[in-house]
Amino acid sequence: MKQLSRSGPAAWFSTPKMLGFIGIIVTAMVGLSGCQSRHTGKLESITVAYAPFESTALVWVAEDQHFFSQNGLDITLHKYDTGVGSLDGMLNGEADLAVGANEFPLVGRALQKTGIRTIASIAKSEFIYLVGRKDRGIQQVSDLRGKRIGTSFRTIAQFFLGRFLELHGMTIDDIALVEVKTPEEWVNAVVDGNIDAVVTAQPYANAAKDRLGDNATVWSAQSNQLLQTQVISTDKWITEHPDLVVRFIQSLVLAEEYAIRNPVEAKSIVQERLNLDAAYMETVWSQNQFSLSLDQSLILAMEDEARWLINNNLTPEKKVPDFLDHVYLPGLETVKPDAVNIIH
Repeated sequence: MKQLSRSGPAAWFSTPKMLGFIGIIVTAMVGLSGCQSRHTGKLESITVAYAPFESTALVWVAEDQHFFSQNGLDITLHKYDTGVGSLDGMLNGEADLAVGANEFPLVGRALQKTGIRTIASIAKSEFIYLVGRKDRGIQQVSDLRGKRIGTSFRTIAQFFLGRFLELHGMTIDDIALVEVKTPEEWVNAVVDGNIDAVVTAQPYANAAKDRLGDNATVWSAQSNQLLQTQVISTDKWITEHPDLVVRFIQSLVLAEEYAIRNPVEAKSIVQERLNLDAAYMETVWSQNQFSLSLDQSLILAMEDEARWLINNNLTPEKKVPDFLDHVYLPGLETVKPDAVNIIH
């Protein structure tokens, strides 16, 4: 497996009927036993854009245990700071698949009528936190009113900040919203006092909390709503490579099974691959559910997030899309049919 690092949309649109027809053909050719077979032919190359969050654990287990090569895939990795960045990189032609973006950037692109689809959720997680400074008067949630709060725009952290405020009787208009763009800013901006609070993902929230020490006030920003990490590609690539979609999913299903049988080893693989410390891994590992799925909760979450974007005038669109047009079912139905629970 090769790895590159690169910073980063027009995608050709395929009809749902065409994608479904292709999926039926693939199902017939591969069969449900395909996940247990070992590929003996030529390796096919796939370039994957990823964001380095522990919610991508199954990718690193599949890499470490050679499940990709067993399924005839030669994977090249491109690293991006955020899930949005990985999705943008894929749409800019820098990768075939994006892994690490959650459903929120997919919602944004769906509202822009971009021809992309998720092929699977690979984790459900709760790791977005609000970290505030006590010396700026932040002791309880109501103290956030009027404060300078930083987050990464166009990411699910921005959505969770907005929803968190709404659940406590405020809106985005009641704070001074500040964009923080890089991993260094996510931590340093609040630690150095350039902002009063930050909403960001782990491990950066934990780093900010540790550096602030007793001066930190911390809340989970997700309000019990799990984010779902996706594997996303363009309609065009999926249409042209349905067999590679199946092989990629097969590799991740093997990784999921390995992680269930060997949780300690799987945790160690991810810890080493992402260069995380043991204490942090013990804290964050339980905040993730590592399993492939496509279920109705994903559709409901995307509809909710689309309504939030529309209501907050963050998109010119006024109608919630039909998100079935942005989910590719045949691949996961081929490999792990019980994991598909979307009404369609």
